[in-house]
Amino acid sequence: MLFASFGFFEGMARIMDLRGTLVNANESLTPKEADARAILSDWETVGQDMGIAIEKFAHDREKE
Repeated sequence: MLFASFGFFEGMARIMDLRGTLVNANESLTPKEADARAILSDWETVGQDMGIAIEKFAHDREKE
């Protein structure tokens, strides 16, 4: 996942970090690498959504 995940205290520190000096998350060395990571993350999310849909479909079919 390309979204940063911070704990409570890190989140509070980021609120107070008005100049943006804290470490940036998800930095890539090149634009091509950033695109590849974003596409991978998108497809992982699609796969997770499909898995949830398949499980729901199977569950609904069992009720019939």
